[in-house]
Amino acid sequence: MCLPRAPLDERFPATAAEAFLNAMQEKKFDLHSVMILKDGKVVYERWFGDNAPGKNHVMWSVSKTWTTIAVGFAIAEGKFTVEDKVVSFFPNDLPNEVSENLAALRVKDLLTMSVGHENDPTNTIRNAQGSWEKLFLAHPIPHKPGTKFVYNSLATYMLSSIVRKTTGENLIDYLKPRLFEPLGIEGAKWDSNPSGTNIGGWGLYVKTEDMAKLGQLLLQKGNWDGKQLLPESWIEEATTSKILQDPNVDLATSTSDWNQGYCYQIWRCRHNGFRADGKDGQFIIVLPEQKAVVILTADIGDMQAELNIVWEYLLSALK
Repeated sequence: MCLPRAPLDERFPATAAEAFLNAMQEKKFDLHSVMILKDGKVVYERWFGDNAPGKNHVMWSVSKTWTTIAVGFAIAEGKFTVEDKVVSFFPNDLPNEVSENLAALRVKDLLTMSVGHENDPTNTIRNAQGSWEKLFLAHPIPHKPGTKFVYNSLATYMLSSIVRKTTGENLIDYLKPRLFEPLGIEGAKWDSNPSGTNIGGWGLYVKTEDMAKLGQLLLQKGNWDGKQLLPESWIEEATTSKILQDPNVDLATSTSDWNQGYCYQIWRCRHNGFRADGKDGQFIIVLPEQKAVVILTADIGDMQAELNIVWEYLLSALK
């Protein structure tokens, strides 16, 4: 099932698209694909190099947003709530002494990257021997959960583990009838850790159009073809800012898209947008005011510069 393509008179302006691509080329950016949706229709799409419409692409941390969709389904089905304590899911993985902050850690704090860690334990844990759950729960939590943003891919893994424990299914299997089949997404793959649990924070591979479908679902607040797949309230909750990356930043003057606030595994953007993003320039950018979705796959290290080109050359043409 493909997204509808806009008729010729509704296509994205060729001059704006050309200016966008020229700006990417001037920076020597390795863009792999771009797809733009407006009013639910594909108005522009291009693939570059050996990339192709039917080929999966690595998502890196865009995977996190798909994880929060799975969490939303599980919550809607009554499996758990965002206020549930994380320790309640892992009674056999707890350290000998459970600190006050660990005992207070909620699902919500995993979703908002506000576990209370001083630094991200992801690389330490993923390269160590033993249970990722035990290692995560043993990592010191010096700050009160919910008060300090620290980017944390293992927090997303813990969400994946909670979904598996409460539903009996890995993320990719759990999402298949609830998300992938209704949206016509086929051939998705998700890497697992040594215990067999989908990693959650990274490891997903889907096609550019699959990304566009998820962006459109978010824009439509969980509704797809007239059916409410996810509660509208969950989409609203998951896409509104919960914590500032730097509480000292003035949002009115900040030019960084990494300081606009963090939601549930989703970033706020400038221009009143929100996005899923992954290493090397993978983006699902949702622009509610423009009723638009912009998808990029790439191998670009300077992701802020990549977004700046989107804002400069695509945004005005979408208004």
